[in-house]
Amino acid sequence: MAGPKITDSLVLKKQAKDLVRNWPSELLNMVDSTPDDTVIRTPLVDRWLWPAISPPASAGRVVVVGDAWHPMTPNLGQGACCALEDSVVLAKKLASAIKSKDPSVEEAFRSYGTERWPRVFPLTIRANLVGSVLQWENPVVCSVRNNIVIPKLVRLGSLLEHTNFTCESL
Repeated sequence: MAGPKITDSLVLKKQAKDLVRNWPSELLNMVDSTPDDTVIRTPLVDRWLWPAISPPASAGRVVVVGDAWHPMTPNLGQGACCALEDSVVLAKKLASAIKSKDPSVEEAFRSYGTERWPRVFPLTIRANLVGSVLQWENPVVCSVRNNIVIPKLVRLGSLLEHTNFTCESL
């Protein structure tokens, strides 16, 4: 929702109910039973990663995965998936380090970041761009987007290519 910042919990609660007014009554009852002073709205946040200037996934013996390293808006449905992928790759890198004759946790962390970068970098940008496109409000532009652009992308399959991840054996 674009527009002025609203902090009045009663107004926010009414907006929430308006958004889900056609949903099952159980959901409306949950909104109704939520204490007014606990209703807040927090904007979605992402952080674009930039080659060569973004912080690495690790520093020494500290490593981050998922949103801690590459937050993304939910527009592609890939945030949690990427966190799981990160964990799989990190586990494989650590297992290899432990099995080697000269184990290096730091090198395993660096290797994890190097391997994951080509996957997470484009996804964070794509999620942001898709989110921006979905926020357009001009009726003519929205009609072209909804009736021509999106169906064409779905038919081509390119819209879903980001969902491909091969785990291989652990």
